[in-house]
Amino acid sequence: MSFAHDLATGALRLIDPETAHEAALTGLRLGLGPRVRADKFPRLKTTLAGLDLPNPVGMAAGFDKNCEAPDALFAAGFGFVECGTVTPRPQAGNPRPRIFRLSEDRSVINRLGFNNKGLDYFADRLSARAGRPGALGANVGANKDSEDRAADYVLGMGRVWKCASYVTANISSPNTPGLRGLQERGALENLLGRLREARAPLEAAHGRRPLFLKVAPDLDETAVRDIAELALAYGLDALIVSNTTLQRPAHLTSDRRDEAGGLSGQALFQISTHTLRLFAQALGGRLPLIGVGGVASGLTALAKIKAGASAVQLYSAMAYEGPGLVARVLDELDGLLAADGFDSAAEAVGADLR
Repeated sequence: MSFAHDLATGALRLIDPETAHEAALTGLRLGLGPRVRADKFPRLKTTLAGLDLPNPVGMAAGFDKNCEAPDALFAAGFGFVECGTVTPRPQAGNPRPRIFRLSEDRSVINRLGFNNKGLDYFADRLSARAGRPGALGANVGANKDSEDRAADYVLGMGRVWKCASYVTANISSPNTPGLRGLQERGALENLLGRLREARAPLEAAHGRRPLFLKVAPDLDETAVRDIAELALAYGLDALIVSNTTLQRPAHLTSDRRDEAGGLSGQALFQISTHTLRLFAQALGGRLPLIGVGGVASGLTALAKIKAGASAVQLYSAMAYEGPGLVARVLDELDGLLAADGFDSAAEAVGADLR
């Protein structure tokens, strides 16, 4: 079966990246994806912000924007799945082409612009699978033409709260003009204050859910300290570090390296892991971190964990490796933890900082 998946992945690489992505999502929805037990390795069982996970390897937001194939992703072995980013109103996003493979660099540039079918569709999909197993997160954002972006996040959180395992506020996409400005101290205090206020009645009605914030990798040490401080002050449950980068490392060789948009994949690994480490140092274990950016193997997953991540997410590597990648990452990660003498993934969190 793995050979068939690898063959299909190879074929998809020959067509336009966005069409390939849509085809992969359709295939998963039809049940054509791999079947892997997420709890195969007891050593990988972990807890993240109160969520019990069979393993610490999650699917990052962006792959399944409309919550159309979460169960297939769980079946592929992911320990948790994050769908979205979803905006209150449906949004077409930027003109195509807007995804570019940097094959020589095992990386991707995208300038999608929060294309999605909107909150009504997303919430219907989410509630349709209520009661099924799996930690399923909902990643919410703001419409491009919104006059009050903080209100969009409050609305999104309110609509998904009942049926999501956790909610992520994504303030770090580089493809919605001005969105990253929400990371600045004053704007972030306003946003987090309004989310905290809206959260209390939701918790009273439907119970507690962890609330995460997804940040950019392109932050200086002052911004990292400010965000860490506010995340603690406003009761967030974890930070996701990080989204795509606007940087273009000098080592990129692909002809597509100068396309506008956010860079992800292998070229993001060092940049995002550096920012992750800064957050881990600023927080000193007071808040869990989720490491994203360039995770493509057990080795890169473990590097994120040792830099301070309690869990990791991947996405871009699947464009090159296909959905069978998850099983390989889990197998490698378990072996590496054992070789390093760790009895659990949690024991390795922040090992490089100790």
